[in-house]
Amino acid sequence: MPPSLSDQRRALWLSTIAFTVCFAVWTIFAIIGVQIKNDLGLSDTQFGLLVGTPILTGSLIRLVLGIWADQYGGRVVYTLTMLSAAVMTALLALAYDYPTFLLAALGVGIAGGSFSVGVAYVAKWYPTAKQGTALGIFGAGNVGAAVTKFAAPVIMVAYGWQTVALVWAAVLALMAVVFFLFTKDDPDLARRRAVGAKPESFAAMMEPLKNIQVWRFSLYYFFVFGAFVALALWLPRYLMGVYGLDIATAGMVGAAFSVPASIFRAYGGHLSDKFGARRVMYWTFMVSVVCTFVLSYPPTDYVVQGIRGPVSFSMSMGLMGFIVTIFVLGFFMSLGKAAVYKHIPVYYPGRVGAVGGVVGLVGGLGGFVLPIAFGALNDLTGVWQSCFWLLFLIVAVALVWMHIAVRQMERRAADQGVAPAGLPELPEMQPVHGPAQTGALAATGPIKDWRPEDQEFWQHGGRAIARRNLWISVPCLLLSFAVWMVWSVVVAKLPAVGFAFTNEQLFWLASLPGLSGATLRIVYSFMPAIFGGRLWTTLSTWSLAIPALGMGFAVQDPATPYWIFLALALLCGFGGGNFASSMANISFFFPKSEKGSALAINAGLGNLGVSVVQFVAPLAITASVFGWLGGDPQTATVGDVTTTLWLQNAGFVFVPFIVVSAFAAWFGMNDIATMKASFADQAVIFRRTHNWIMCWLYTGTFGSFIGFSAAFPLLSKILYPQVDALAYAFLGPLVGALARAAAGKPCDSIGGGRITLWVFAAMSIGVVGVLIAIGRAGEASSFPIFFASFLFLFAASGVGNASTFQMIPAIMRKEVARLEPGMTPAERVRQSDKEAAAIIGFTSAIAAYGAFFIPKSFGSSIALTGGAETALYAFLAFYVSCLVVTWWFYTRRGGLLHDIERGRHDERERPVVMPARRPAQ
Repeated sequence: MPPSLSDQRRALWLSTIAFTVCFAVWTIFAIIGVQIKNDLGLSDTQFGLLVGTPILTGSLIRLVLGIWADQYGGRVVYTLTMLSAAVMTALLALAYDYPTFLLAALGVGIAGGSFSVGVAYVAKWYPTAKQGTALGIFGAGNVGAAVTKFAAPVIMVAYGWQTVALVWAAVLALMAVVFFLFTKDDPDLARRRAVGAKPESFAAMMEPLKNIQVWRFSLYYFFVFGAFVALALWLPRYLMGVYGLDIATAGMVGAAFSVPASIFRAYGGHLSDKFGARRVMYWTFMVSVVCTFVLSYPPTDYVVQGIRGPVSFSMSMGLMGFIVTIFVLGFFMSLGKAAVYKHIPVYYPGRVGAVGGVVGLVGGLGGFVLPIAFGALNDLTGVWQSCFWLLFLIVAVALVWMHIAVRQMERRAADQGVAPAGLPELPEMQPVHGPAQTGALAATGPIKDWRPEDQEFWQHGGRAIARRNLWISVPCLLLSFAVWMVWSVVVAKLPAVGFAFTNEQLFWLASLPGLSGATLRIVYSFMPAIFGGRLWTTLSTWSLAIPALGMGFAVQDPATPYWIFLALALLCGFGGGNFASSMANISFFFPKSEKGSALAINAGLGNLGVSVVQFVAPLAITASVFGWLGGDPQTATVGDVTTTLWLQNAGFVFVPFIVVSAFAAWFGMNDIATMKASFADQAVIFRRTHNWIMCWLYTGTFGSFIGFSAAFPLLSKILYPQVDALAYAFLGPLVGALARAAAGKPCDSIGGGRITLWVFAAMSIGVVGVLIAIGRAGEASSFPIFFASFLFLFAASGVGNASTFQMIPAIMRKEVARLEPGMTPAERVRQSDKEAAAIIGFTSAIAAYGAFFIPKSFGSSIALTGGAETALYAFLAFYVSCLVVTWWFYTRRGGLLHDIERGRHDERERPVVMPARRPAQ
């Protein structure tokens, strides 16, 4: 009888909590050892030995404890391990000199042996398919190192290090009692007791350890776990020595490494399932090589003999740069730990405790040897960064060794005619790799079977996958719009902080992001089908950090040349380009009946980024959000009023969210195999007449939305200088974005063509309202009419954004059926979806030029005529032409969408029914 779900969860979560407490005890010397070093006057080598001694005990004992867990059950062994460690930790308070501290530290190390016990106990509660995730969650108990760094300094400063030892011992003893009372014996032990079977002998349990691959495989764990433990112990001392932090602050900063290096281990098993254990290991080693190299560089002063004399400069890493780099290193270490342990229950299902024990032993030895080596290197070289020299060497050798071994394995397989799919993920496992393990750890790759039009498929997994990708895409797109439009806020403040730019120059800065963004969209619209939506969304989101950081640095100095601002404004186009790829990607995931709604949500909530930047940026620049890290403030003078601004925060404030969203895209989104297509495959859209017609119409809706968003703050400031336009500017994009998100379902039910016709009529009325307001300049009602008319324009354009995009898939379903009669119904669906996605991306590219032409039109109109009326009359004529085009081609009787939107569907538009299968990932 399989174990109940409640018993499984109780065993997993209580084991994880217990391991967290054990790990907190195991790394206790990372904090109290600093005070003991000062009290006893220890050298760095002696300090390294002291903090590493518990790691030695915990590592060596893992093998025996793991075997005992397999023999006698993890529940009893786990409890006794915790009680023993609690007694030894309490006795630590009685130590009085260096030898007694080393002796007590040996006993404290028993807590570290709990890992192999927990691995054996948890693995037996879950089937092989779920053991990777379960062990990943359990392994996240490494976060206990962060618990010690957070809590121990506070207690130690207030009551002394002896109190820390007693409190940690008491908590561990209490956890042992709770664990024993609320867990059950593992199913394997229960079955053996039921039939009266005796446990296997110690010698039988040790049998797998004769295989050399177990020991070679363990060396990977020496870095991903051993180096983690070593750094967890060493970082507080390092931070105090390099950056002069006090013990409490050093503990907090050290936790910035321990937390990601622990909790993300729970996700590492899932990533190994999804992308393959080998790929996770490659990423772990490659990123670690880069991080340790950067951390290895000591502060250095340079003197270069230049043409006009010596040129001196220095290079050093600040505290925040160190924290970010160590955070990234810890994150990828956590993924590597999970990838290593994912192999054990697959290759040694009956020896999890023994094999897990020896792998943990070798990894734990790294936590013992490395702190001693760190201390010795400090004493020998006198350079704090020498610890990272050693880590760089270790991980570089591991990466090269693994890569060479993988290539040799693949070459031998090719010579022997063995398919790559039959190979293990890591070469070390070849001697024990068989049919049972083939494919168990390989990447699942992109989704190969994706049929959203099949209702059975859609209801049983398809919708959940599509929605997950949609809701990860939304914040990425929102940030893209925020970065794209950030200059619309910043340009209005530049003159006040000392930048002597003319109105024409300011309008150029507001316009150029639109020009570059629109141009990039032409390219970006084809990228998801070439590279895959997941990869491209990740890369394009990361790219937003470049203009966000660049602008933040540039605005801090009024002497910054204007050409640098022009370059940064062009780089903000990265955000504008992302829209095309995002919409093209999301359109693949949803059936025709829900495409309009899905695209409206993605685009509408993404468009909120314009409103967000115009609401958040004015607030962020008024406060020191990032403290000293964000740079010095600027003094802004408007009239006779002087205020303090941190204009750089307009860019900096979005960087943390960019990082989080990029990680979410990489680890949470999917690729669809049938979505892949070359540029040549997609270039067929340039022969489709309706591609160019929809470019014209979408420029009327989205081009207006984004153009007005870029121009409205500066236009209002020029026309109504007595009004603080920035306080209201965010409302226009907000109304437009929400209107777009809300219009999706009505467009699906009423028809995009009919709604688009009404939209252009409404936008024409909105322009007339703006002209009336400007004609009443000087009257009290002028600005309210002006503002209300623009809000009306934003709302109408938002609805039009949704309706025009809803039209494109419907148009292409009819056009492909007409132009490609030889295709099967299923082929026509795939081809029309592929073309519709490319057209959605391409039309968004052309329409985005509105972000350049509308602000530039206003600027040129004011420069040439002294007013904005000329530009507005041009916009009115354009909207009337869009209304006529929509009626003639799509909504009149005989138009392409007339019958569809009035319920008389063509026979070729019926959904394609296919055999029901669930999505394969």
